[in-house]
Amino acid sequence: METEQRLGSEPLGRLMFRLALPSVVAQLVNLLYNLVDRIYIGHIPEEGALALTGLGLCTPVILLVSAFSGFVGQGGSPQASIALGHGRRDEAERYLGNGLVLLVLFAVFLTTVFMIWKEPILFLFGASEDTIGYATQYLQIYLCGTLFVQLALGLNPFITCQGQARTAMFSVLIGAVANIVLDPIFIFGLGMGVSGAALATILSQGLSALWVLAFLCSSRSAIRLRRANLALRRSVVGRTTALGVSPFIMNSTECLITLVFNMQLQRYGGDLYVGSMTVLYSVMQMLFVSIHGFTYGVQPILSYNYGAGNYPRVLSAFRYMTIVTVTCTVAVTATTIFFPGLYARIFADDAALVALVKQVLPVYMGAMGYFGVQTSCQCAFLALGQARRSFFLACLRKILLLTPLAFLLPTFMGVMGIYWAEPISDFVSATTSWLLFIPVYRKLKRGEALR
Repeated sequence: METEQRLGSEPLGRLMFRLALPSVVAQLVNLLYNLVDRIYIGHIPEEGALALTGLGLCTPVILLVSAFSGFVGQGGSPQASIALGHGRRDEAERYLGNGLVLLVLFAVFLTTVFMIWKEPILFLFGASEDTIGYATQYLQIYLCGTLFVQLALGLNPFITCQGQARTAMFSVLIGAVANIVLDPIFIFGLGMGVSGAALATILSQGLSALWVLAFLCSSRSAIRLRRANLALRRSVVGRTTALGVSPFIMNSTECLITLVFNMQLQRYGGDLYVGSMTVLYSVMQMLFVSIHGFTYGVQPILSYNYGAGNYPRVLSAFRYMTIVTVTCTVAVTATTIFFPGLYARIFADDAALVALVKQVLPVYMGAMGYFGVQTSCQCAFLALGQARRSFFLACLRKILLLTPLAFLLPTFMGVMGIYWAEPISDFVSATTSWLLFIPVYRKLKRGEALR
């Protein structure tokens, strides 16, 4: 109860720092799950470049599994937070209980589908005869832990939404530390290579899932898992779906984009260019995950105060958030433009791969400095329950812009056109998101509720 009251009354600067810092740490630590795997694998003697490319081919599947967890977590947790703002605790717990059931169903479905068709899917994603072995080794073990991934990632937002950002951080920290410790043991110590990286990841996610479940079943949680709320309700699932479809599209279309980019890069360049995309995507994650973590930490403030009818506080929090995100995106983008080689050598030793990344990284990241605008607006739309606007923005950047450009530009510019598709899409979608948020901002400023 005290935590909920702070969402509505504590000074914004201090509250945002207190909630966002653990969220940023949690996002950074969560990123280590994949980055540590890539760093270790990329430095395997003699076969590091091919092994890294093989791991990159699994990225679309990993993203799709995460997208389903985000569908539930980011669709249900803002609704739960708004319900808490209204004082409807029972309703908030129904979103949590139904979310758990949906995550289990998704885990069973995803494991079955990808286990049956993993090799055809990997070839579709751009695998070659040289890389399919590495990709298959990783994926068949990773899929065994799909349930752990769903529960760890999908339920953690229900901890954050009640203002328990520090607890949510620990749930991620436990798994990431375990992954960092287990990776070198399995990859190098036991000589398991790519398979060892996958095994370390799913064991670590299992620890995180246990932590999350234990907390949400305890008296320390403001909303608790109860057997009575496990029966699916059409209204609860419907609202979760309406809001969750936007983050689902944002995350699942990463799978689509990776597929399209890998296919086009394989067609116009070959394995080396597919490997470069693994590095580029890793760099983008490494630099921008803290910004997403910050907006993720601010989201409960927006949701709770909107539910409580405190619109001036919602607008103040949004302004602070936008200033921070834009400042950070401009700063980190500048480093990739001026020091691309520094980032390239983090993930690879292969001279040809490092040289290619140095060439294409400044292009690929060129408009990311402006992307902080869309990050802030997208977070606000989700927090305020604006499903339609959020859905449109999720579709705009990747489906309506990035995918067609990745096919169109190479016909005029060759392989470099694939990399130029990213900054063009970023600029257009960020501008559109700001234009869409202006009427929402004005309505809240007049003290009117949104529809």
